Amino acid sequence: MSPVARLRSIIRNALEAKPLDTEHTQTNRWLVLVIACLAQFMVVVDSTVVNVALPSIQRGLGFSSGNLQWVVDAYTLMFGGFLLLGGRAADLLGRRRLFLTGVGLFAAASLLNGLALSPVMLTLGRGLQGLGGALLAPAALSIIMTTFQDSGERTRALGVSSAITAGGAAIGLLLGGVLTDLVSWRWIFFINLPVGVAAVLLGLRFVPESRADLGHRRFDLAGAATVTGGLLAVVFGIVKAQAWGWGSPRTLAVLGAGALLLALFLLTESRSTAPLVKLTIFRVRAIAVANTAMLLVASGMFGMFFFVSLYAQEILHYSPLTAGVAFLPLSVGIVIGAGLAQAMVGRLGIRNVSIIGLALATGGFALMTRVPVHGHYVSALLSAFMPMSVGLGLVFVPITLLATSGVSSDDAGLASGLFNSAQQVGGSLGLAVLSTLAIDHTTGLLRGSAVVAAATRAAATVSGYHVAFVAAVLMMGAAALLLGLLLRKHHVQPAVTNQPAFGAAA
Repeated sequence: MSPVARLRSIIRNALEAKPLDTEHTQTNRWLVLVIACLAQFMVVVDSTVVNVALPSIQRGLGFSSGNLQWVVDAYTLMFGGFLLLGGRAADLLGRRRLFLTGVGLFAAASLLNGLALSPVMLTLGRGLQGLGGALLAPAALSIIMTTFQDSGERTRALGVSSAITAGGAAIGLLLGGVLTDLVSWRWIFFINLPVGVAAVLLGLRFVPESRADLGHRRFDLAGAATVTGGLLAVVFGIVKAQAWGWGSPRTLAVLGAGALLLALFLLTESRSTAPLVKLTIFRVRAIAVANTAMLLVASGMFGMFFFVSLYAQEILHYSPLTAGVAFLPLSVGIVIGAGLAQAMVGRLGIRNVSIIGLALATGGFALMTRVPVHGHYVSALLSAFMPMSVGLGLVFVPITLLATSGVSSDDAGLASGLFNSAQQVGGSLGLAVLSTLAIDHTTGLLRGSAVVAAATRAAATVSGYHVAFVAAVLMMGAAALLLGLLLRKHHVQPAVTNQPAFGAAA
């Protein structure tokens, strides 16, 4: 049977099936994967789809240059801040229930964003959108983890999910350019409505409900409040340090408050009978290292995508459509890398594949540190995109396996929430740090000049981008060192065999 005929058969059988309501109902696992990935794709795309549209959004709503990045940060901060609560809520209340709630909230917030009339309205809408993503993303990943019990099938399923995660970020750049140039920046949000409606309808009919058997339904609200407040304070302090100065009392006070809240979070979790995060999960070396590596990878990747988008439009003067098409090789390379990773993991091992991928991605990032003011697409961008994209595709599959395998089904939401938190918080923190470094460097070069020629300003801006790109290279290199130095064969074995190294009783 041809692939097309097989797909038609799956869809026909699925449409004739009865609705699924319990975790004991037999279902087509691969159809469940498609539905979960559909929602994941919508969420991941929105993490970067606004990047290409930022100049148009700034002109349309009157954002200041200093506040523009909050269009991105409001989304990723709310996403990252509430992911842990969303992951545990999925375990306790039901994974399908949280999945559908998150999709509905995400779609409604997208409509609000598309109708935004002011910077405040859009920023609040992006935060609400991030909250919806925080509910659905860990639920979708834990649905995949509990649906696929066989280690071989789970590897393939997580490989598809990983490709969606990495490729969706790059596709967001393409989609943002196409919609912004051909229609309006508002359509980068409106496009989520039909996707969200389809995911809800399909999820209601075909995704079975499942929940953890933990003996309680209590939520760690104190833990959620302290970790969310702490992360918000830290990132806000980093962003405002551009204007306040790193040594100013205000900067130090905000960063100190964030550190205090995060310390209170750890104290709360160590004493809670139903913690948001079981701190003992970090005793599993593979999980701890994989999440730390993902934090670093996401920091470099999302920051890189942000500045590459600005470079293409502000320096090379690409239109949004041209910029979006220019990023197409990124998406293709990531998909190719993710496909190769699934085959290479069995032959070379999870650790080796992740290190190879990080080496390639780091090399591509390093090429971006030499982009000129008067650059050409092939030499300035495409030459870096190819190793960068294939490397990222190779990285996401093994890191996802390391971070989400080896846990009992009762803790699938917890592992999913941790991994998604590392990705989203890393992206937000990375963007804040890289933006601060780039702006500080550019401002320093232009300081003391009463009148600045356009060419001089462009050169100073690109020099600031170079500093940001160097920081991204260091982040990627640090992730490679962590995986290479701290993981050995016995540490990654649970991810290979899918035997729990951490369970509900831990």
